[in-house]
This record gives sequence, structure tokens and C-alpha cells, in this order.
Amino acid sequence: MEKTLEIIELPQLALAFLPVLVVLFIQFSWSLPQKRTIHALARMLVQLLLVGFFLSYVFESDSAWLVLILLIIMVFFSSWIALNNIEAPKRELFQRAVLAISVSSVLTLLIITQGVLQLSPWYHAQTLIPLAGMVFASSMNSISLSGERFYSELANKVSYKKARNIAFQASMIPNVNALLAVGIVSLPGMMTGQILSGVSPFIAARYQIMVMCMIFASAGISSAYFLYLARTNLKPKS
Repeated sequence: MEKTLEIIELPQLALAFLPVLVVLFIQFSWSLPQKRTIHALARMLVQLLLVGFFLSYVFESDSAWLVLILLIIMVFFSSWIALNNIEAPKRELFQRAVLAISVSSVLTLLIITQGVLQLSPWYHAQTLIPLAGMVFASSMNSISLSGERFYSELANKVSYKKARNIAFQASMIPNVNALLAVGIVSLPGMMTGQILSGVSPFIAARYQIMVMCMIFASAGISSAYFLYLARTNLKPKS
């Protein structure tokens, strides 16, 4: 099963945008706003091309400080993006989001990289950065969902405890659905990438189990800690 992953040439890559154009056409036909979608697509394209170039340099540098700085930047950006849909004072929430993502990510990545993978050195960029990206993204989405639901419930005069529980449950729905669907409905990105590059599906499945546990845990811990921190400055209602 020796197979190297095919290099995608730019003309071939352009074909991937054909189904995207179908969605844009649907939005146009239904008189739906397209500006945000086009902006998101353009940003995705530029960001991924730039990060591909930058990561090549990071992987070759073998610098613990450079990896650490990159991880800190990722935490700050994921924390800020997580607050986009939350109607509450951003400055205070940003501090809580940074703290929640940092705590959950350090705990999860420490167990995965040093316990499961026994990564050496700990800052091996080609392994640590992709895993950290998955963890940060999971925490970011979880905080975004839990925060939006939490403050919506508080606006409806719900007690802190009830709002917290509802928000936490809502934030975990995508992760629980992913656990239920994996292997039956979908083959996740990491497993698919490994299979395409020639890795045994059985070995790829082990890595995907690790990733699913990592994503689920980081989402739950960050959401729970963010909601715990959100109790600060709230008038007691429960």
C-alpha cells in the first residue's frame, strides 16, 4: 500500500471552487447577502496560502520559542473570533476566553503529545502545531456556542445555573454528533489525509480516535471553564 500523496496543481485546485460557485449562485438567486460569504472565501484562500508558506519556515527552524510564540498568537486569535456572536462586553469576555482556551489546550495537548504520542522534543512543530490548531478551533467553536446561548438565556431572566447547563449542552451538540457519525457518516480530515497518503486504515483509525478524544475534551473543558468564569460580576439569581 505504498502510495505518495498527489501534488495538486493550481489549475486542478481551481476546480474545487466550482461547487462553491454553485452555492454563491444559490445565494444570488434567492437574493441572499453574499458579501460575507465572498469575504470568508477570499480570506480562507489568502490565509491558507500564507500559512502554508509560513509553516514551511517554522518546521525547518526547529525553534521552541518560535513555536511557542505561534501558539500564543493562535490562542489570542481563536479567543477573539469566539466572541464574534456574543452580545456582551468584549474586553472582559476576551480575557475569559483566553484563559479558558489556554487552560483546556495546555491540559489536553500535554496529555496527547507527552502521554499518547510521547513527542520529543515537545515543540516538534510538524506535530504540535496541527494538533494545537485542532484543539484551539474546537475550544473556539465551543466557547462561541456556549457564550451566545448563555447570555441569551440570561437576557430571558434565566438563573445562572440553568443558563450554564443549557449553554454547555448546546455547545457540545456538534461534538457529540461528530462522535456518533464518525466512521459511519464521515471519515474525518486527519484519517482521510493519512489514508490518502498510504497509511493503513487501521493505524489511521487509532490516530483519529486520539484526535476525536482531544477535540471533545478541549471543547468540553474550555466551554465549562468559560461558563464558570462568566459567573463573575453576575447578580445572584440561583
